[in-house]
Amino acid sequence: MCRLFLFLGLVAASAAAQPSPEAFLGYPLGSRFTRHDRVVAYTEAVADAAPDRVKTERYGETPEGRPLVVAFVSSPENLARLEAIRRSNLAMAGLDNAPVLDDAPAIVWLSYNVHGNEAVSSEAAMEVLHRLVTDPDAQAWLARTVVVLDPCLNPDGRDRYTAWYNQTVGRFSDANPLAREHAEPWPGGRANHYLFDLNRDWAWGTQAESRARVALYRRWMPHVHADYHEQGVDAPYYFAPAAEPYHAAITPWQRQAQTHIGQANATTFDDAGRLYFTRQVFDLLYPSYGDTWPLFNGSVGMTYEQGGGPRAGLAIETAIGDTLTLAYRIQNHVATSLNNVRIAARDRDNLVAQFRRYFATASDGAPFAAYVVRRSNGPARLAGLRRVLDHNGLRYAVASARTSGDGFDYRAGHAGRVTAEPGDLVVPVDQPNGRLAQVLFEPEAALADSLTYDITAWALPYAHDLDAVALRTAVATRPFAPEVHSTTPATRAYAYAFPWGSTDDARLLAALLRNGLRVRSVATDGTFGTAALRAGALLVARADNARLGERFDAAVRRLADSLGVAGTPLATGFAERGFDLGSDASPLSAPRVVVLSGPGVSSLGFGEVWHHLDETLGYPATVVSTDGFDAALPRADVVVFPDGRYGAFLTDARMTALRSWVRGGGTLVVLEGAAEALAGKDDFALKAREAAKDTTGGTVRYADRERAAVPGSLPGAVFRVRLDPTHPLAYGYGPETYALVTSSTAMKPFARGDGWNVGTILPGARVSGFVGAQVRTALDRSLLYGVEDLGRGHVVYLVNNPLFRGFWQGGHLLFDNALFRFTR
Repeated sequence: MCRLFLFLGLVAASAAAQPSPEAFLGYPLGSRFTRHDRVVAYTEAVADAAPDRVKTERYGETPEGRPLVVAFVSSPENLARLEAIRRSNLAMAGLDNAPVLDDAPAIVWLSYNVHGNEAVSSEAAMEVLHRLVTDPDAQAWLARTVVVLDPCLNPDGRDRYTAWYNQTVGRFSDANPLAREHAEPWPGGRANHYLFDLNRDWAWGTQAESRARVALYRRWMPHVHADYHEQGVDAPYYFAPAAEPYHAAITPWQRQAQTHIGQANATTFDDAGRLYFTRQVFDLLYPSYGDTWPLFNGSVGMTYEQGGGPRAGLAIETAIGDTLTLAYRIQNHVATSLNNVRIAARDRDNLVAQFRRYFATASDGAPFAAYVVRRSNGPARLAGLRRVLDHNGLRYAVASARTSGDGFDYRAGHAGRVTAEPGDLVVPVDQPNGRLAQVLFEPEAALADSLTYDITAWALPYAHDLDAVALRTAVATRPFAPEVHSTTPATRAYAYAFPWGSTDDARLLAALLRNGLRVRSVATDGTFGTAALRAGALLVARADNARLGERFDAAVRRLADSLGVAGTPLATGFAERGFDLGSDASPLSAPRVVVLSGPGVSSLGFGEVWHHLDETLGYPATVVSTDGFDAALPRADVVVFPDGRYGAFLTDARMTALRSWVRGGGTLVVLEGAAEALAGKDDFALKAREAAKDTTGGTVRYADRERAAVPGSLPGAVFRVRLDPTHPLAYGYGPETYALVTSSTAMKPFARGDGWNVGTILPGARVSGFVGAQVRTALDRSLLYGVEDLGRGHVVYLVNNPLFRGFWQGGHLLFDNALFRFTR
């Protein structure tokens, strides 16, 4: 009894020494929004005050220079052996050879504010941290758990929202929904610096925040992962269990654990008399969310959604006349956060045991034993795939012998006899993360329900446009060893030839042009000595760059070697096959690129273009807002209209100016909604097909309204696309590629003489994913990629977005060709 009183006395004394959020910040939580730097400062202050129970780690940095920080919270005994706990946990997953602890705690990871303008989350995170350190009940939980608390996954987006709100709100917050503090301006704070939705980037790692977070996550592999969000102002609170469809790789115990935690949350909300819902929306199919990706990594992944979001501000009147306050929203997220820790502590033994079993049975019942990606795809394109595999912690090797067996050919699109050849890249399913490998490579995800929240297809061979097969039998392998980095031979050359078929090649072109070198493009296949060049290959000739004198060779080699692209020195411009360098190789100029942004433009669509130019290509562009476009147009060579709603922007006067500019030699690149906006306009040849008609007949019950819309829906599916690889827009491709189509709007192919049909959907060409019957019919033979020659200029129609979420790398060269191939 004396020891108990002593322990409680020590806890009480320690709790009194901890700074509360209010004491540290100088205002009560819920009375204003806290800047990210103050959230970090508070997190680190708690760690400084309780170093035996809280440890912080800065695990990365955002594009705007803000730190990414987590706090590890546990009992003093657990924190003292934190590294042993981490390695023991990895050993249970087969990812480390460290000793496994008999009393291993459950690891609970709490993620807040992945969407920056769902800003209640970081406020709640500070209170959760305080409660974990000061609440006597929490001390018992922490003896059986380690909590990894990330107070803000998206600092740049959060500060964009909070800075705007704090500047906009007056001395008194206004609950009137019409007040300006409830109307966040473009682009909003949801996305990160490059306007990417980080909650859809877990598996792909296109963004710096995702790469840093996933690297830390894979060092810990938690048993429970909770992802905190907000939804519409009038929505009740949401928590798991999630809605169907569940991906088939999610195990029964993960489903059951979601239900157990959900029941605990329901009891908390029942006792408080607060509304909530489960199993209605937020399914578990798309693999790159903050709930699904952890599920496919052995965790109990869950989404939590509080009503509010960017419209709510500090207080807003709801549809029923109540006032929803930030303080109330904080309370709900705090309650469910603590429940996650409490239930994990209670169920520790089962969580740990089932986590261990998840990885031990990763290959049980797998339809394939190995996924094989052809060596013939080339080192640059294979390197792009390997970056995704490494990001996800997937093991791979190289085929050491020829192996044949039953399987699936991705390019052919059917099952049958397939073969792995020596040197092919092999991703075996018999590995700890075998379930994740299956999910990312599966040719077709099984759909228990066609009402889904996101895209329904994503297989990596399609996303990277790779020749690949899946085998039902194991493949003999040897360890993967990166090929020795090849360089451009040091010599005095007449010209240098470079391939065109990967993003690395596009990066080289961008670097050459940015550095003032003059480049030509081969228009037809040809042979110069030992160099066999395909249409689109790059030539850098000494004659074009005579101003460099004897510095020419070194300048070209330096840029090529820095980007890992090996060139071939040519001793002559005489073609053994095809046309000579001087007759067939057209010059490429460095275009002045203008990208439109602002109201009416999709912020995500703009972000995809901006990020691709900035981070992928490394090519400068002028970003202009809609109200600054008219002045920028005359100085542009290429104008890019990202996806968006362009009805208000495309006035008669602006259309006249655009036509004149294109006819004078400009290149207009329009994506998705921008292409739709030009369809049917005077002097533009693009025409939309009639919308697919409802073929169900009769009336529909109101209760069935969502399901009745399914035949006309296209949440995101993969189609095979016929290309014209002789056209500059398709340089670097073969006769077919894959497209992830997310819009049911179909465009007519051009009539002869109106434009070039560079990419069209083949009849019956759905490869993977759900497509409503009406949509499937409408999309057959529809135009996805085309070019209209208008005067001396061009309009490039990218009806389907080749830069989708940055991860559909097979489409990137289409956009790169649109930028560089049509200006002279």
